Amino acid sequence: MCPCVTDHPNAGGDDRPRFAYPGAVPALHAFANPARFLKIARPLTPILWWAGVALIAVGCWAGLTQTPADYLQGETVRILYIHVPAAWLGMGGWSSIAVSSIVFLVWRHPLAMIAARAIAAPGAIFAALCLVTGAIWGRPTWGTWWQWDGRLTSMLLLFFVYLGFIALAQADRERDGDGRIPALYGIAGTVLLPVIRYSVVWWNTLHQGPSIGLTGSSIDRALLWPLPIMLAGFSFFFGAVVLMRMRTMLAREKAEARLRRRARA
Repeated sequence: MCPCVTDHPNAGGDDRPRFAYPGAVPALHAFANPARFLKIARPLTPILWWAGVALIAVGCWAGLTQTPADYLQGETVRILYIHVPAAWLGMGGWSSIAVSSIVFLVWRHPLAMIAARAIAAPGAIFAALCLVTGAIWGRPTWGTWWQWDGRLTSMLLLFFVYLGFIALAQADRERDGDGRIPALYGIAGTVLLPVIRYSVVWWNTLHQGPSIGLTGSSIDRALLWPLPIMLAGFSFFFGAVVLMRMRTMLAREKAEARLRRRARA
């Protein structure tokens, strides 16, 4: 039997969130239990937060003061230290939503859908940051703020897909839906990820080709070394924000469960 949502009408004043789990929880699903999750999330959140802030500060210092200007792009090249992590997390955030949606549909763990909802807003923000920094970089490089090429257009579509998921998940929650429609939407949206990844290969447009691959990078090492620091910093920061949002959502579930019990009393 899989865990499911329940109102616990006879909970005897217990203020736990609206989740019920069988007595024997498989090890693979142990952290789907909200109590177990919160036990880890509470101390982990500040660790990820401060680690992310520290790494971002170091990465900004290194990228702004310890690397040379590019011989063609000049100082504009420093935008990559924000643009690349933003693109990485914009795409990675949706990948996480898809994984959470699959877990929710297969095992029906409510915590998986909470994770998907928690990821959506910061993922959309990073997708928007990718578009904004790309436009700032494109103005002096291409001579225009925007170009309808494959990479930019597909990333813009991903941003709109994020907004659609946020609206759909909120509407599903307000009508007490079972979460399947947002989960299916989260999986369907993954079709954009390979399009974004390979758009610069499939179509010959203004956007430069892949700069970083599994076999190496076309970016000079003098410019490249702060980038992993920024990627790690923004990833930790992203993780901390998601954990904070999940904890807030679980607290809201707990408060709503308490109000329902009082209404039945």
